Amino acid sequence: MGIWKRMKEDVDTILDQDPAARNRFEVITTYSGLHALWHHRIAHALYKRKWYYISRLISQASRLITGIEIHPGAQIGRRFFIDHGMGVVIGETCIIGDGVTLYQGVTLGGTGKEKGKRHPTIGDNVLIASGSKVLGNISVGEHAKIGANSVVLHDVPAYSTVVGIPGRVVVQNGKKVKRDWNQCNLPDPVEDEICKLKKQLQTIEEQIKQIKESQTYDHKNL
Repeated sequence: MGIWKRMKEDVDTILDQDPAARNRFEVITTYSGLHALWHHRIAHALYKRKWYYISRLISQASRLITGIEIHPGAQIGRRFFIDHGMGVVIGETCIIGDGVTLYQGVTLGGTGKEKGKRHPTIGDNVLIASGSKVLGNISVGEHAKIGANSVVLHDVPAYSTVVGIPGRVVVQNGKKVKRDWNQCNLPDPVEDEICKLKKQLQTIEEQIKQIKESQTYDHKNL
């Protein structure tokens, strides 16, 4: 795909996914995620040619302008969308598939000073919601959703929903599902556990009440 068609596709992706986007001119001139992506394309091309220092300069300049830090070594697919974007960090060995959406504050990072492949691999059509941290050389399967402020340290199966700290799979569907970018209405495993504890507590209270009533009845009979 030529560079102009690729840039047009980038703009069309934002117009398709963001209801706040009114027209192409607005998207091209005001969307920091788009600017960061275009800067990254230049930096990544130089990085592949081993012009490491210049590529990092471009990356850092983009960070100053957009608030988004993408290492020039990261590999990013088509139709990539960073919504709002402030605080997004994408590490050097990240591999991101097609149709991926990130919200503000997302980190695709490492877990230490390990060498080699040390950042996540994100499959096609993945949604990673605000504030989430996906850390280490792990894989997030296609069409997965990661809830806001989750911390993901292990592989995520395709067509799954992950929430919590640490992130846990709470929904997994083996068949293709409708593409859903709702990052709010996700299951809450903590709330589910609290509900279970409440039910258990109610059961125990009922049992204690029955024991007390039985003891009172026996005492009266005596």
